[in-house]
Amino acid sequence: MIEFLTWMPAIVLPGAALVQLIKLWKTHDPSGVSVLSLLLFGIAFVGVYILFAQTGGYFSVQAIMAFLLTSVLNFWIVWTVLKYRFKPNENDDLERTTD
Repeated sequence: MIEFLTWMPAIVLPGAALVQLIKLWKTHDPSGVSVLSLLLFGIAFVGVYILFAQTGGYFSVQAIMAFLLTSVLNFWIVWTVLKYRFKPNENDDLERTTD
């Protein structure tokens, strides 16, 4: 049971970030996604990994997946949200070229 519980953060945390990222890819709608909170969570997960690594857990697969993978996914979500928010609308470009 303890072994299962140690794997839960390694599966749940990156899984939750991946669900958000897939939703963004499918909808191209970044509304409702907080860039600041995801950015801060990404930074925090790097810090938690470093804190955990000081106890000798540098190569723990659970720690790498739970903290570093989740951090990378959070930064990827932030990049995707910013890309979709500042992406020019293709419909406007089509209207300008047909005038």
